[in-house]
Amino acid sequence: MFKRLTAAIMLLVPIACLAQEVWTYSDCLDYARDHNISLMKSRLNEKTSEYNLEEAKAQWQPTLDFATTHGLANYPWGEGDKTSYSSSYGLNAAWTVWNGGQRENTIRQNKLRVDIERLNTGDLLRSLETDLLQVYFNILYAREAIGIYEEAVKVSRAQAERAHQLMEAGRISRVDYAQLNSQYEQDKYSLVNAQSTYDTRRMELKKILELGIDADITLADVEWTAAQVLAQLPPVEESYALAMETDLKLQGLDLEKSASRLDIAIAKAGRLPKIALSAGVGTGYYAPGNAFGTSMKQNWSESIGLTLSIPIFDNKKTKMAVARAEVAELDAQLDIDQRQTELAQIVENWYIDTRSAQSRYKAAESQLESAMLSDQLTNERFELGYVNTVELLTAHNAYVEARHTLLQAKYMAMLGQKMIEFYRNAEVKFSE
Repeated sequence: MFKRLTAAIMLLVPIACLAQEVWTYSDCLDYARDHNISLMKSRLNEKTSEYNLEEAKAQWQPTLDFATTHGLANYPWGEGDKTSYSSSYGLNAAWTVWNGGQRENTIRQNKLRVDIERLNTGDLLRSLETDLLQVYFNILYAREAIGIYEEAVKVSRAQAERAHQLMEAGRISRVDYAQLNSQYEQDKYSLVNAQSTYDTRRMELKKILELGIDADITLADVEWTAAQVLAQLPPVEESYALAMETDLKLQGLDLEKSASRLDIAIAKAGRLPKIALSAGVGTGYYAPGNAFGTSMKQNWSESIGLTLSIPIFDNKKTKMAVARAEVAELDAQLDIDQRQTELAQIVENWYIDTRSAQSRYKAAESQLESAMLSDQLTNERFELGYVNTVELLTAHNAYVEARHTLLQAKYMAMLGQKMIEFYRNAEVKFSE
């Protein structure tokens, strides 16, 4: 039944993809929540931890079992009946009255394990969101880069065609024409590279979303103003404090440390006495002998017992178990310290990258304005024959590079802002 349901879901995935013409970031995130395989496996781990908790709670219940034994014996040189048959029937119950607190601490520990697995799933989802966000921005950037190179190809083609006319008229040399035509070919090559990069980024997105190779995906357009790109960042100390509060991985490590303390308590219980209660009823039959009913009645027995077990020497098993549990607690604390340091570095790095991108964006705006004006004037003078091909190519390349630099700085700045927002609030919001 489960296999058939899984197959049906997988068949429906491409249909859903084809029906979705334009994807926003929210659409991608919602789809990933339901279809990412790693996330689904993590949810299965949650189920396993819940079953372990249920099993731990059941240790408070007594055990009950029925046992029966049947035997046949043959005495080839005996006198009288040489073959005998025997059987026994018993119903036995047992209950652990006290085992040094192991049972209670195991239940507490399994409750923590359930919470830890849920936090692990949440942390995996958060990692998925950040990966998705970066891939999403990379696709938008690659798509706009294609537009830049498409325009560059149009301009360089027009310049090459104009150069061919001037060469035919004897106003420029074949060398000048060859240089402009070479620039046209170079721009076409850059456009092909940009398209290849775009396809690669889309493949990365489809991998995160677990989409098939035939699935097509187009992202919604997102526009940001210069004011949004250059928006002031919140204080880094405040962002770090909020990141510490919202980080699910750090919360999970705190619970791991608490679970380690319970491991110590469970291990120390090996030094304590244990009390167990047992009870049973049984009977048996032996042939040849009395009739079956008479034998079963006469052999009926009832028993009850109380067992006290006091450990004296266990070859250092308990001592070593306690020592290992204490080491695990220290290791858990080191994991917490490491995560705090890692989180501080992540937040600070995003601040450094974002501020650097904003500075580059400011510089690129001025550079683009100058490069655009220079390119326009150079083209006009080339039409009049006052500019050589070297100057024309220099102006053309400077303009294309300035547009590319501005585009790169814009997306790096906005990605940094969104990542900082995510570490502060555990979510990302932007209008699409």
